[in-house]
Amino acid sequence: MRAHNFIQDTQVAAAMMNPLRIRILEELREPNSAAGLSRVLNMPRQQLNYHLKELEKNELIELVEERRKGNCTERVLRATSRSYMVVLNTAGADPSAVQDKFSSAYLVAAASQLIQDVAALQTGAQKARKKLPTFTLQTAVRFSSPDQLQAFTEELARAISKLAARYHTDKAPDGRAYQFHLFSHPVLKKQHHEKQ
Repeated sequence: MRAHNFIQDTQVAAAMMNPLRIRILEELREPNSAAGLSRVLNMPRQQLNYHLKELEKNELIELVEERRKGNCTERVLRATSRSYMVVLNTAGADPSAVQDKFSSAYLVAAASQLIQDVAALQTGAQKARKKLPTFTLQTAVRFSSPDQLQAFTEELARAISKLAARYHTDKAPDGRAYQFHLFSHPVLKKQHHEKQ
């Protein structure tokens, strides 16, 4: 079972976007049969089987094993991932189309592009059975004034530019280019209280 499944296909997204099917996916984080699931969800097997077939056809659940029970074969299923994220760029979010690089609109467009790129890379890595090398750094900084925030961002930009200039090379044709993103936004009050 994968940790995350990025869904980029509208047909697969449509197959999942049903409250009952989302509940089935939640229940199938642990393997179960249709009979067992029918008891948990308190619904007829015939109705449940229709939803299970749609989820399996769209690779949202998978067969774990088949067990013989008398004259019948019981299929044990589980969700293919612990979590699912729908990543559809139907609006065509493009950071370069946003004029104000300091606006929340630009941040959202850039973050959307980042998620789409990572989703495509992760899908390719999973098909190739390779690990996708990534790096994530998250931290919160409290500033005493807007001037302090401005000074921090300017110093940070200079430091990153210096590092990028030191390590970037055009002389290694077999080297791999990496995209680095740096986002900043105010901490949500709920998040702030949870961390304290």
